[in-house]
Amino acid sequence: MLSKLASVTLEGIDGALCEVEVDVSPTTNQKPTIVGLPDAAVKESIERVRSAIINSGYRYPNEQYLVNLAPADVKKEGPAFDLPIALGVLACNGGLASENLSDYVIVGELALDGRIRPVNGVLSMAMTAAQKGYKGIIVPLENAAEAAVVQDIEVYAVGSLSQAVAFLSDLLPIEATCIDIDSLFDQVSQYEVDFSDVKGQESVKRALTIAAAGGHNVMMIGPPGAGKTMLAQRMAAILPSMSLAESLETTRVYSSVGLLPKDQALIATRPVRAPHHTASGPALVGGGTHPRPGELSLAHHGILFLDEFAEFPRNVLEMIRQPLEDGTVTISRARGTLRFPAQFVMLAAMNPCPCGYFGTAAKKCRCTYNQVERYLSKVSGPLVDRMDIHIEVPPVEFRKLRSTSNGSGSKQLRQQVQQARKRQMARFNDSIQTNATMAHKQVEKYCVLDEAAEMMLKQAITEFQLSARAHDKICKVARTIADLEDSDNIQPEHISEAISYRKLDRKF
Repeated sequence: MLSKLASVTLEGIDGALCEVEVDVSPTTNQKPTIVGLPDAAVKESIERVRSAIINSGYRYPNEQYLVNLAPADVKKEGPAFDLPIALGVLACNGGLASENLSDYVIVGELALDGRIRPVNGVLSMAMTAAQKGYKGIIVPLENAAEAAVVQDIEVYAVGSLSQAVAFLSDLLPIEATCIDIDSLFDQVSQYEVDFSDVKGQESVKRALTIAAAGGHNVMMIGPPGAGKTMLAQRMAAILPSMSLAESLETTRVYSSVGLLPKDQALIATRPVRAPHHTASGPALVGGGTHPRPGELSLAHHGILFLDEFAEFPRNVLEMIRQPLEDGTVTISRARGTLRFPAQFVMLAAMNPCPCGYFGTAAKKCRCTYNQVERYLSKVSGPLVDRMDIHIEVPPVEFRKLRSTSNGSGSKQLRQQVQQARKRQMARFNDSIQTNATMAHKQVEKYCVLDEAAEMMLKQAITEFQLSARAHDKICKVARTIADLEDSDNIQPEHISEAISYRKLDRKF
């Protein structure tokens, strides 16, 4: 007897619909077999299905059976096929009489006692099921809230194989899982850190506010203990609130790799990723035999903070250059190409020399000139050229450390950032999100300079020998500064401040 059910597999972070065909017949292979490019986890489902069926009190077929996962040329990964395979076996064996199997997409991993365990990527699976027009999706209990974020499909949560059988046999009514998106956002969209925690460093806070307003990348150079890490960790708190679309995109990435926090259906705060400088290329950018998103994609719509920037292997840093320009990571393999989203604000922090105190009065530098040169040369000029803002982070004076005045806080700075973002949305008609993403034609159109600003920019380009890319970066940053000042036109003082954030080009 033949049964057919629908399930979903993941291709990167996207769901791909699969048909699960189960044929229980004496004429099939001598042992249960799964075909259709299954990985090891899918092949092992045969043993989990056998134990789950028997321990749930159902009859396991004496005949052997064949499971086909179609389309046959798509790699099937993970244990999410356990539940549909078990239901298909029972449907062929008479343990499940249901006329509406074809109405549902079914996913879930089986325990040996018949319990259903959660699986990765349920959000993408639910979105795929909704796009394909299915009536509902059957998911593990722990995945119900995540799947219910998708409003266009009914989500039914089951905790065991027997529950799934009873529901599909119309013996056990189960209410569709529903959640209130607005209240969910309110619960999980709060930040626990604030810019007011950082004493002093008002000039650096100003630079990070500009970066947040325009989506610009920042490089911070300063001695140990100056506050670079604290500032980077708090920058997400001044970025605009995530929209539902941004939240769904980011949540899909986290869900696909199993990093979605337990009991949290959505990522509603902008992520801050801070990989260690020993991270490999695939860990940072993504990849592997079966490509998975890396740190760049996990920072999607958030912050990627690379501390000890010069300590990262140079070949690893060079992998970042293209995603910084494109906003996506492309992983090419012999059997296909996958693209992962990677739109983020990059913060890089490094010391000015190996000992960390070159050019500061706080402590005498012990490094020779050649050591400083070798240290700075670890970061390539083309990569530094892609950083919009360079800022020196000086040591904090004692009086500021002991001051009871907190300085600029996240709430105040966030309001400024949101106003600047509104101006950008009105300017670009939502075609692009921030000033940092402007193409050269948009720079020419929206970054018109008067004569004084033009002369100032020309002198800076000539004196510092800046590249054409640096020219556009200065114009984009100046446009953002003007937006923060609620100015329609770029003034000479805006260009002057933007140029001041490129002076570190001379050190590389």
